Amino acid sequence: MTESTTTLISQELLDLLVCPIDHADLELAADGLRCTRCGRVFPVQDGIPNMLVDAS
Repeated sequence: MTESTTTLISQELLDLLVCPIDHADLELAADGLRCTRCGRVFPVQDGIPNMLVDAS
């Protein structure tokens, strides 16, 4: 995990966020927030998780 990801995402926020695809929990990963069910990774930029999903 990069320090910027771990320090900018509080445990309280992580407890509230879920995967927008299957509503499973997320965990901190080196490349962002990873879904514990489907494995998708959502990047964190400047402390803001980018959890947008393509409509296609």
